[in-house]
Amino acid sequence: MSQRTLTSKEIQFLQEALGASYKTVDIRLREGEYQFDLAKTIASFELELCLPDVKNIIERLYGEEKTDDIKFVRKIQTILKKMEKSKVVKILPRGKSWGLQKYALSSFKFQDVEKNLVVFATDGQIKQMQSLLYSISNRQEKHETKVNSIRLQIYILAFIIAASYAAILWNFVQPTVNSVIFVLAFSIASACSLLLGKTLSQG
Repeated sequence: MSQRTLTSKEIQFLQEALGASYKTVDIRLREGEYQFDLAKTIASFELELCLPDVKNIIERLYGEEKTDDIKFVRKIQTILKKMEKSKVVKILPRGKSWGLQKYALSSFKFQDVEKNLVVFATDGQIKQMQSLLYSISNRQEKHETKVNSIRLQIYILAFIIAASYAAILWNFVQPTVNSVIFVLAFSIASACSLLLGKTLSQG
């Protein structure tokens, strides 16, 4: 699964999991069983800063051929749903209506129903992920601020251009055309059109 840009919601899910202490859950997380293996596989994706869907999880855990087994996929989805009810896993909303739901752990540390302590990431890995997420979050915030600033400039310039051409048209329908208004409005419209083109090229 190739890494892609994380959404702000996905970053939030990861940060919450990394910041969580041991979470007590009412299911068994025993090595070699489905719940443990699924949680461990989701953790392995998250350590790569990816949030997997059910087919990503199955492919990594059981091989690509199993992703075409509809019955098996549904079985894994049922187990993941049970894990969500037990608050081990969080099921993220679909990004697109036709896309598969993605999964995240609610924590990397659990105490299961048998009082076993289960850890899916070391303190070092957690600190490294927190540092990376902080860097990604800051970079995306700066990008979003820049995009919003450019969008605002576009709206303002488009409004000025429209107002300038409206002034020109209003001037033409008057009994006497005012050349000062025409030149001024046309100059403003032309200058703003150039600025708009330059701003659009930055977007």
